[in-house]
Amino acid sequence: MTVPPDQSPFVVSFDWLQERLGQPDLKIVDASWYLPAQNRDGRADYQTSRIPGAVFFDQDKIVAAASDLPHTIASPEDFARAAGALGLSETDTIVVYDGPGMFTAPRVWWLLRIFGASRAYVLDGGFDDWKAQNLPVETGEPATPAAAEFTAALNARAVSGFDEMRTIVETGTAQIADARGAGRFTGAQPEPRQGMRSGHMPGARNVPFNALSEGGKLKSLNELRMVFESSGLDLQKPVVTTCGSGVTAAVITLALQSLGHRDNTLYDGSWSEWGGRGDTPIVTGEA
Repeated sequence: MTVPPDQSPFVVSFDWLQERLGQPDLKIVDASWYLPAQNRDGRADYQTSRIPGAVFFDQDKIVAAASDLPHTIASPEDFARAAGALGLSETDTIVVYDGPGMFTAPRVWWLLRIFGASRAYVLDGGFDDWKAQNLPVETGEPATPAAAEFTAALNARAVSGFDEMRTIVETGTAQIADARGAGRFTGAQPEPRQGMRSGHMPGARNVPFNALSEGGKLKSLNELRMVFESSGLDLQKPVVTTCGSGVTAAVITLALQSLGHRDNTLYDGSWSEWGGRGDTPIVTGEA
């Protein structure tokens, strides 16, 4: 795939996707997920309309069933079973999208990649804009996808758990990039999950996920670099990404990977775990 020099190699355009709709080795995934305050239901929206042939990846259900955290990564066996039921194979070209664009699709892009789907991409621009441009839309009851075999091999080096995160906070061995909005990061605004403490991890830098895109599209590589530099991150050093529950952290991961940064992990428990405990240090105010 030919990529413009200042564009991420992990995103595809509306034109690119429209030209390839219906190709047998192309799979399309609706990864829309919303916070309660957004008053949208990703699955309900999908049932109403979708990009032709798309399947719905439920980010609340394809998770570790035994975890008390909202979006813990599923086991390779469970992920393979769920992805295969959606008709996905790790050898497919898979395009993931969400409603507004560059919001929750990168999380599923990241999951697919860390489980072995090396040709997973994010649609640059969301389904809301796709519809606004009168591009092909499928309505009515979605077809049941033909089952496929997804061979999942988790790249555990792409994920940071709680113990590693505690060590990072204590030793500073990696930079921490927090994708939550400034109000939640500083503690000026309460967390959307009841009973959660406010603030951020000591040493963390705030990189709000929506600062990395414009109009639902990932910013140019040069613009991404400027966002990271203005946040105080050194792109020559390791980075761990985090957010509320591990979803929008993947927008930072996508941006880092787009710039060729490979020494990064995603803290899967994110603030749901760190802020939900009583034994973790928390800072309020600016970093």
